[in-house]
Amino acid sequence: MIAFLLTLLLSFGPALLYAAIVYWLDRFEKEPRRLLIGAFLWGALVATIGAIIATTVLQLGLELFTNDAQLAELSGATIFAPLVEESLKGLAVALIALFFPHEFDTVLDGIVYAAIVALGFAATENVLYLFFSGYGEGGYGGLATLFVLRVVLGGWGHAVYTAFIGIGLAMARLNHGCAVKLLAPLLGWTVAVFLHGLHNFMASLAAAAESLGLFGATLLVDWTGWAAVFGIVLWEIARERRWMRQYLADEVERGTLSPAHFLVACSLRAQLAARLRSGAARRFYETCAELAHKKRQLATLGEERGNTARIERLRAELARLAPGV
Repeated sequence: MIAFLLTLLLSFGPALLYAAIVYWLDRFEKEPRRLLIGAFLWGALVATIGAIIATTVLQLGLELFTNDAQLAELSGATIFAPLVEESLKGLAVALIALFFPHEFDTVLDGIVYAAIVALGFAATENVLYLFFSGYGEGGYGGLATLFVLRVVLGGWGHAVYTAFIGIGLAMARLNHGCAVKLLAPLLGWTVAVFLHGLHNFMASLAAAAESLGLFGATLLVDWTGWAAVFGIVLWEIARERRWMRQYLADEVERGTLSPAHFLVACSLRAQLAARLRSGAARRFYETCAELAHKKRQLATLGEERGNTARIERLRAELARLAPGV
């Protein structure tokens, strides 16, 4: 019982920490916590249970068909698992984009939702690996070894794979063209499955050969992917900041925002300081960001689900909140 409780702590503790980092990186307009909690739980429960069942069935089917247990096991790790897991994780992001499109405003939003789903999945998966493969086969030493390998060195893996699905869905959501709406999600899913499969294949080879060199190569490939996604996140934060300046400037002339509010809204450092001072300031500047996003969507996508009415409601909300900020 103690060992199992320890695996829960070592799996879900870091996953929640990583999720908090993802939440922090979404600098201007935070996503609703209810959706983020739902996304995490989907990954931790629905996607994990579904992936275990589907991958097991596919692997057993291949073994019965080929009478080759080793081939079935390798295929399960490098083909079936990436296909099934990324599809189930991506489904949660797709459902959010479909049923809550007004909360899916930027590519960064897609990355955030995808990463949160994936971290929930990784948390439950790590519980199983740490307890059964780590502690079950090597006691507390085996548990500690797998913790370092899976949670510390490989902790961002699932989040990075699924982030590409979030990017693809966000591009589809925020563009008019039918080609983009069809191809962007497919391309994002393909990249996620490929990176996931490549990691599993390289990790399987490294484990079979007991090669530190192959293990190092696996980490190098993984961390390169992580760096690429982090670069996209930084690019998106900078782009959102430009949108804030572009679409909020005329709100000063309208009297919706004071010049001081505008300057704070467009500054990462000043906005962070203001948000720390009070909950009213946090709500005010998040509403500023949402107003900028809706104005951009009105300019690029047209009326689309009542953007004009939503913009007027946001202006009214800012007028209500401004005296307390």
